[in-house]
Amino acid sequence: MQERLEDLLRVARESYGRRDYARAEPTLRRVLEHHGDYPDVHNMLGVILHGRGDLAGATQHFERATQVNPKYTEALLNLAVTHADSGDYEAARSIYDRLREGHTGTTADPFVRGKIANQHAALAQTYLDAGCPLDAISELQRAIALCPDYPDLRTRLASLYRDQSNHALAREHLASAIAKNPRYAPAQVLMGLTMLALGAPDRAIAALRTALTVDPGNKAAKMHLRRIEAERNARTTRRTSSSSDGATSI
Repeated sequence: MQERLEDLLRVARESYGRRDYARAEPTLRRVLEHHGDYPDVHNMLGVILHGRGDLAGATQHFERATQVNPKYTEALLNLAVTHADSGDYEAARSIYDRLREGHTGTTADPFVRGKIANQHAALAQTYLDAGCPLDAISELQRAIALCPDYPDLRTRLASLYRDQSNHALAREHLASAIAKNPRYAPAQVLMGLTMLALGAPDRAIAALRTALTVDPGNKAAKMHLRRIEAERNARTTRRTSSSSDGATSI
């Protein structure tokens, strides 16, 4: 059985927080392998690899984190430091300039909003780990109020709404995440599962196929797509068989 994303993230974050990187790293990699791109997962892996001296590997993860979430301040800072440690001072200066642009020190400043939003998201995970999903939802709502264009935040909130069986709200946030970044595979996968729960298997299949278009190796999308298509084909076979039996008996 595939491990739940929430369980993997809890183990990974707890291990990372204790600096138990030997346990954190394989768990973080399982998240990426089975559940798609998450900026904070890439950032944590980058920190682990940087500490090991693998600057090239660290750079790849920090860059991916900032591609998924261009305003991820911590990952940007980590990327700048890694560039400097690698001797690429021009790239490091470019990132520092990017971070300083328009910095006003108020919540009107995207730099400040992004930093506060990430803190709300971290607190949401703490509430979730403590078994308080409604408080986690409130924190993610605060994060999204500050940074409504972060697809990873909306996807995390949608996942919590699905856990509460509020599929309509989950669909709303996933639609916003996909509108902002159609190539964000985790949102497409979750949209597929949400549409299935809402009784729209064709739309579920379309979303999962889109996820595989942007991320051909996404194991979660492959697994769910096979299952949904198999169930749909089985229903079609049963209906065809039932119609044939009825026609024969007349």
